[in-house]
Amino acid sequence: MNGRVKFYGMSLGMFGSEPWLITLGDNVHITAGVQFVTHDGGTLILRKEHPDLEWTAPIVVGDDVYIGMRSLILPGVSIGNRCVIGAGAVVTADIPDNTVAVGVPARPVRTTDEYLARLQAKSLRVGHLPAQAKAEAIKRIYGIATS
Repeated sequence: MNGRVKFYGMSLGMFGSEPWLITLGDNVHITAGVQFVTHDGGTLILRKEHPDLEWTAPIVVGDDVYIGMRSLILPGVSIGNRCVIGAGAVVTADIPDNTVAVGVPARPVRTTDEYLARLQAKSLRVGHLPAQAKAEAIKRIYGIATS
Protein backbone atom coordinates (compact mmCIF):
# COMPACT_ATOMS: atom_id res chain seq x y z
CA MET A 1 0.00 0.00 0.00
CA ASN A 2 1.43 3.32 -1.05
CA GLY A 3 -0.87 5.61 0.92
CA ARG A 4 -4.22 5.85 2.61
CA VAL A 5 -6.46 2.88 1.87
CA LYS A 6 -9.94 2.62 3.38
CA PHE A 7 -11.66 -0.76 3.66
CA TYR A 8 -15.41 -0.99 4.09
CA GLY A 9 -16.16 -4.57 5.17
CA MET A 10 -12.81 -6.31 4.75
CA SER A 11 -12.90 -10.11 4.59
CA LEU A 12 -10.32 -12.86 4.83
CA GLY A 13 -9.16 -13.96 1.42
CA MET A 14 -10.03 -10.73 -0.38
CA PHE A 15 -6.42 -10.55 -1.59
CA GLY A 16 -6.11 -14.19 -2.67
CA SER A 17 -3.00 -16.29 -2.22
CA GLU A 18 -0.42 -13.74 -3.48
CA PRO A 19 -1.25 -10.46 -1.69
CA TRP A 20 2.32 -9.22 -2.25
CA LEU A 21 1.48 -8.89 -5.97
CA ILE A 22 -1.15 -6.21 -5.28
CA THR A 23 -0.18 -2.53 -5.24
CA LEU A 24 -2.69 -0.01 -3.88
CA GLY A 25 -2.21 3.72 -4.39
CA ASP A 26 -3.21 6.65 -2.18
CA ASN A 27 -6.84 7.41 -1.30
CA VAL A 28 -8.16 4.02 -2.40
CA HIS A 29 -11.59 2.94 -1.13
CA ILE A 30 -12.37 -0.79 -1.22
CA THR A 31 -15.92 -1.81 -0.31
CA ALA A 32 -17.45 -5.02 1.04
CA GLY A 33 -17.04 -8.19 -0.98
CA VAL A 34 -14.32 -6.93 -3.33
CA GLN A 35 -11.82 -9.62 -4.32
CA PHE A 36 -8.41 -9.39 -5.92
CA VAL A 37 -7.30 -12.55 -7.75
CA THR A 38 -3.67 -12.63 -8.91
CA HIS A 39 -3.64 -16.13 -10.40
CA ASP A 40 -5.58 -18.39 -12.75
CA GLY A 41 -6.82 -21.34 -10.70
CA GLY A 42 -7.87 -23.16 -13.87
CA THR A 43 -4.26 -24.24 -14.26
CA LEU A 44 -4.77 -26.77 -11.45
CA ILE A 45 -6.71 -29.21 -13.65
CA LEU A 46 -4.03 -29.08 -16.33
CA ARG A 47 -1.02 -29.75 -14.10
CA LYS A 48 -1.26 -33.54 -14.48
CA GLU A 49 -0.01 -33.06 -18.06
CA HIS A 50 1.91 -29.80 -17.45
CA PRO A 51 3.21 -29.85 -13.86
CA ASP A 52 4.95 -26.46 -14.10
CA LEU A 53 1.93 -24.60 -15.52
CA GLU A 54 1.22 -21.32 -13.69
CA TRP A 55 -0.23 -17.95 -14.60
CA THR A 56 0.07 -15.32 -11.92
CA ALA A 57 0.29 -11.56 -12.49
CA PRO A 58 0.34 -8.37 -10.41
CA ILE A 59 -2.61 -6.05 -9.89
CA VAL A 60 -1.98 -2.29 -9.66
CA VAL A 61 -4.55 0.20 -8.36
CA GLY A 62 -3.74 3.89 -8.82
CA ASP A 63 -4.48 6.90 -6.62
CA ASP A 64 -7.99 8.20 -5.87
CA VAL A 65 -9.84 4.99 -6.74
CA TYR A 66 -13.20 3.70 -5.47
CA ILE A 67 -14.00 0.00 -5.99
CA GLY A 68 -17.70 -0.84 -5.55
CA MET A 69 -19.16 -3.75 -3.62
CA ARG A 70 -18.53 -7.31 -4.80
CA SER A 71 -16.25 -6.29 -7.65
CA LEU A 72 -13.69 -8.80 -8.88
CA ILE A 73 -10.25 -7.62 -9.99
CA LEU A 74 -8.44 -10.24 -12.09
CA PRO A 75 -4.72 -10.96 -12.67
CA GLY A 76 -2.55 -8.54 -14.60
CA VAL A 77 -4.98 -5.63 -14.37
CA SER A 78 -4.08 -1.98 -13.76
CA ILE A 79 -6.71 0.49 -12.61
CA GLY A 80 -5.62 4.05 -13.32
CA ASN A 81 -5.78 7.16 -11.17
CA ARG A 82 -9.10 8.82 -10.32
CA CYS A 83 -11.29 5.85 -11.25
CA VAL A 84 -14.62 4.50 -10.04
CA ILE A 85 -15.33 0.79 -10.45
CA GLY A 86 -19.07 0.08 -10.17
CA ALA A 87 -20.53 -2.53 -7.84
CA GLY A 88 -20.33 -6.08 -9.18
CA ALA A 89 -17.87 -5.22 -11.94
CA VAL A 90 -15.45 -7.88 -13.18
CA VAL A 91 -12.27 -6.07 -14.18
CA THR A 92 -10.55 -8.22 -16.82
CA ALA A 93 -8.53 -5.50 -18.60
CA ASP A 94 -6.76 -2.25 -17.74
CA ILE A 95 -8.92 0.74 -16.82
CA PRO A 96 -7.42 4.08 -17.93
CA ASP A 97 -7.08 7.16 -15.70
CA ASN A 98 -10.19 9.28 -15.06
CA THR A 99 -12.67 6.49 -15.90
CA VAL A 100 -15.90 5.12 -14.47
CA ALA A 101 -16.15 1.43 -15.41
CA VAL A 102 -19.07 -0.94 -14.76
CA GLY A 103 -20.36 -4.34 -15.80
CA VAL A 104 -19.22 -7.85 -16.63
CA PRO A 105 -16.69 -7.50 -18.03
CA ALA A 106 -16.04 -3.95 -16.77
CA ARG A 107 -16.30 -1.34 -19.52
CA PRO A 108 -15.75 2.42 -19.41
CA VAL A 109 -19.09 4.26 -19.39
CA ARG A 110 -17.98 7.85 -18.75
CA THR A 111 -15.11 9.92 -17.47
CA THR A 112 -14.77 10.69 -13.80
CA ASP A 113 -15.28 14.36 -14.74
CA GLU A 114 -18.66 13.52 -16.32
CA TYR A 115 -19.55 11.47 -13.23
CA LEU A 116 -18.65 14.44 -11.02
CA ALA A 117 -20.85 16.79 -13.06
CA ARG A 118 -23.82 14.42 -12.65
CA LEU A 119 -23.21 14.12 -8.92
CA GLN A 120 -22.85 17.87 -8.41
CA ALA A 121 -26.23 18.40 -10.07
CA LYS A 122 -27.99 16.22 -7.48
CA SER A 123 -25.69 16.57 -4.45
CA LEU A 124 -27.29 17.00 -1.03
CA ARG A 125 -24.27 19.13 -0.04
CA VAL A 126 -23.72 17.30 3.26
CA GLY A 127 -20.60 15.23 2.51
CA HIS A 128 -18.40 17.51 4.64
CA LEU A 129 -20.44 17.04 7.83
CA PRO A 130 -19.52 14.71 10.72
CA ALA A 131 -21.53 11.45 10.74
CA GLN A 132 -24.22 12.49 13.24
CA ALA A 133 -24.79 15.92 11.69
CA LYS A 134 -24.87 14.35 8.24
CA ALA A 135 -27.50 11.81 9.32
CA GLU A 136 -29.65 14.56 10.84
CA ALA A 137 -29.35 16.72 7.71
CA ILE A 138 -30.33 13.82 5.43
CA LYS A 139 -33.32 13.03 7.64
CA ARG A 140 -34.44 16.68 7.41
CA ILE A 141 -34.02 16.68 3.63
CA TYR A 142 -36.21 13.58 3.27
CA GLY A 143 -38.70 14.50 6.00
CA ILE A 144 -37.75 11.66 8.32
CA ALA A 145 -38.47 12.30 11.99
CA THR A 146 -35.40 12.60 14.19
CA SER A 147 -35.33 11.41 17.77
